[in-house]
Amino acid sequence: MTPMLERVLPLCLLLASNVFMTFAWYGHLKYKSAPLVVAILASWGIAFFEYSLMVPANRIGSAVYSVVQLKTIQEILTLLVFAGFSTWYLGQPLKWNHYAAFALIVGAAFLMFYEP
Repeated sequence: MTPMLERVLPLCLLLASNVFMTFAWYGHLKYKSAPLVVAILASWGIAFFEYSLMVPANRIGSAVYSVVQLKTIQEILTLLVFAGFSTWYLGQPLKWNHYAAFALIVGAAFLMFYEP
C-alpha cells in the first residue's frame, strides 16, 4: 500500500463508518412512533456496517497514526457527520454556540497532532 493510501484510506473508512453510526444512534428519532425494540434492532443492524468499516480503519490507520490520533480523527469526523445529519435529516439547525464549541474541539485536535 502506498504511503498516501495508508494515510487517506483510514480517513475515508472512518468517515463512512461515522455515517452508519450516526444513523444507527440517531436515525430512529425521526420515527418515534416505531416500537423501541424495532429501533434497537434496526440500530444494531446498521451498527454492523459501522464496525465493518471502523475495525479496518483502525487496523490500517495504526500503521501511520497513533491510537490517540486515530481516536481524535474519529471524534472530529463524528462531529462533522453529526452536524450535517442534525441539520439535513433531523431538521435541527446548528446555532452559533455549536459552531464555537466545534471550533474549540478542532483546536484541541490540532494540539493532538502538533509535534513541537
